[in-house]
Amino acid sequence: MTVPGGSVEPGKRVRGKRPPEGEPVVDRALALLAAFDAGHRVLTLRELSRRSGIPVSSALRLAGRLLAWGALERDEEGRYSVGLRLLEVASLAPRGHGLRQVALPYMSDLAAVIKQHVQLAVREGGEATLVERFSSHSAVPVLYRVGGKMPLHCTGMGLALLAFAPLEAQEEALAQPLHDEPDKTLIPAAVMRRTLAEVRRERLAIYRRRDPDPLVAVAAPIIGEHDVAVAAIGVVLPEREAQPRRVGYALRTAAQSISRQLGG
Repeated sequence: MTVPGGSVEPGKRVRGKRPPEGEPVVDRALALLAAFDAGHRVLTLRELSRRSGIPVSSALRLAGRLLAWGALERDEEGRYSVGLRLLEVASLAPRGHGLRQVALPYMSDLAAVIKQHVQLAVREGGEATLVERFSSHSAVPVLYRVGGKMPLHCTGMGLALLAFAPLEAQEEALAQPLHDEPDKTLIPAAVMRRTLAEVRRERLAIYRRRDPDPLVAVAAPIIGEHDVAVAAIGVVLPEREAQPRRVGYALRTAAQSISRQLGG
């Protein structure tokens, strides 16, 4: 209803208008999907509601739409999980599928020799996304999963991507407090600048993690236009077996070959 002066009474919805405080349906649908992570792969409706911040009735309605499209699946107990339709759509991403198609034979060759982890990642804003991994049965435990996010400043592939990122992306990263993981010690910006300069000079990043298990990550940038990294290929090795320079030669060779096939 209206109040004197022609304005709308607070709290009343005008027909055909979305409430100013209301979220678009697509934002709420994305919030439902974002409720899932590596530790929460299967959720009840109430868990889905709680983790997304969407009321149960709205979550039920949105989940039904996502089920119909294939973005969600539901088991016999009524619990929800991510649907295969999302994998089908994600496989169309040029930086995922096209890159993987070129890189997989080189990753397979490296994995056959190294018998640990061989990984592929791309930069997304201030983080790296792990898009593929080959792992042997005896490979060391790692912190990040395929599809998950990795910090740029304290992982091998992250450093390779950051060193060959556009200058503005580097400066944005260096403007933030940078802490090593998992011990959270502060990395001075000057130290990080020297590290990135060395990575650019060597076209190879070497990162050593002491905890929880000592390991060495080695990575090389896959270069596109204007000497900017479109991806990075890397390995993760137990410290006792690591020979970073020897492995680095093989990684640089693989990265250069992938770069050429991608047109870099």
